Amino acid sequence: MHDLEFDHIHPSEEQKEQLSDAIWSADNVEFTTVGVDVGSSTSHLMFAKVHLQRLAEALSSRFVVVSREILWKSPILLTPYRPDFTIDAEELGAFIDAAYGQAGITKNDIDSGAVILTGEALKRTNARAIADLFAMESGKFVCASAGHNMEALMAAHGSGAVELSRQEHRTFLNVDIGGGTTKFALVHGGRLLHSSAIAVGGRLVAMDEDGDLNRIEEPALLMAKAAGIDLVLGQKLTDEARAKLVTTMIEILRNAIARKPLGAEFNDLILTPSLPADIKIDAITFSGGVSEFIFKRETADHGDIGRDMANALVEALENNEIEYPVYDPGQGIRATVVGASQFTVQVSGNTIHITRPEALPVRNVPVVRIEAALDGDIDPDVISGAIATSLARIDITEGETTTALAFTWEGEPAYPRLFALAKGICGGFANTVAEAKPLILVMEGDIGKSLGVILKTELDVTGDIISLDGVQLREFDFIDVGELIQPTDVAPLIIKSLLFGSDRGQSQDHGHSHHHDHHSHD
Repeated sequence: MHDLEFDHIHPSEEQKEQLSDAIWSADNVEFTTVGVDVGSSTSHLMFAKVHLQRLAEALSSRFVVVSREILWKSPILLTPYRPDFTIDAEELGAFIDAAYGQAGITKNDIDSGAVILTGEALKRTNARAIADLFAMESGKFVCASAGHNMEALMAAHGSGAVELSRQEHRTFLNVDIGGGTTKFALVHGGRLLHSSAIAVGGRLVAMDEDGDLNRIEEPALLMAKAAGIDLVLGQKLTDEARAKLVTTMIEILRNAIARKPLGAEFNDLILTPSLPADIKIDAITFSGGVSEFIFKRETADHGDIGRDMANALVEALENNEIEYPVYDPGQGIRATVVGASQFTVQVSGNTIHITRPEALPVRNVPVVRIEAALDGDIDPDVISGAIATSLARIDITEGETTTALAFTWEGEPAYPRLFALAKGICGGFANTVAEAKPLILVMEGDIGKSLGVILKTELDVTGDIISLDGVQLREFDFIDVGELIQPTDVAPLIIKSLLFGSDRGQSQDHGHSHHHDHHSHD
């Protein structure tokens, strides 16, 4: 194109098109992504086309999602179990292969994807077999194991509640009622404040076509006992017993929403520490399978008590027994993960610190972000505490999983401040440091090299340190750090962000958020 003399040659339409294509492709990326969700009661998958655009003014020219189009959604599959109560990975694999076929998409068409494992799917025997299904595409796929807190956080993002809290500047409690658990997320101004979970869900008991009980989970027995009823496999659940069980469940949910103690007999239902009672809630949102009935998007009975729970909740809301206004955040059954968007950033060589280049590449490292403001004086204990909080939020045990710590550095790179930060990082990653496992730091602000040097020389960190700056990362990001490019020592960084099914607030989509009918049940 360089030899076109524009002053006196008028480029042809085709040349104009080529030129605009070249300009467009530098700042726009389109690709096909898949999201696979494997939960205790249901699994499904979704293909989407995503368009990313470069934000020129942002740090490291971050790409943002400007539009996405759902290409195909699978029917909801009741997660297949073997007689020994492990998940049947073969049947799940067949379901996934069939989905590709029905969607008319081949595995080669997929640019990236996310596999989310929750509930039963997380148990070691299950997770291993499911991960093997995607082993071939390991570079492309992010496999996120979501414990109770991360599931609460993902549900709040996917349902639209986080975005709603940003737009309304109010505090919302997102209540995600699934098959086996209910997750609570307290969100304000687009951020999660706290999350918790209890073992109350719509599929803790399930019936076959004849109405005989064919699934009774432990928490259901505990609630049945409190309700004064017996649950027996192979027997019918009488209308009276059913009503008593549902009443007990709703009572527990009401207390949890009101942040009152559940009572000693229900202690075993508490899966995480409870939400703090001192934050005022402005409104409540519902997501998860049971919400489909609350918002009248689903009416069919699925052989469990999800529909009854929803009806009882609606009644409790109408009678002001739950006194918060209710918003429909838009996405019910699954705060679904659409997949993972990914793009590459080059991190320049003069400010990075990598102790052993041969330790690269590293792949699919989950990012933990600390929100603590790093301006003014830095207290190492505050940093260590913030790291612990962030790890707990995404259910990662420090020292077991390699994670990348992301933060924003502000102010002068004065030595005492850098030292305090380094000390706080060592405290927050005590096991990682003690066991000489890799310490990966990614920051906005150009202190990558100095921080790495202080950790290595002053704080005697013996494991590999990968410290990169000029990069902005968020929660739900995963990163790959490639091998250094010589002679400039540039580190190629691939950032993979989980995308959620809620389309709102993703730039110019404000006017027409796409709501898809979900005929499905978690």
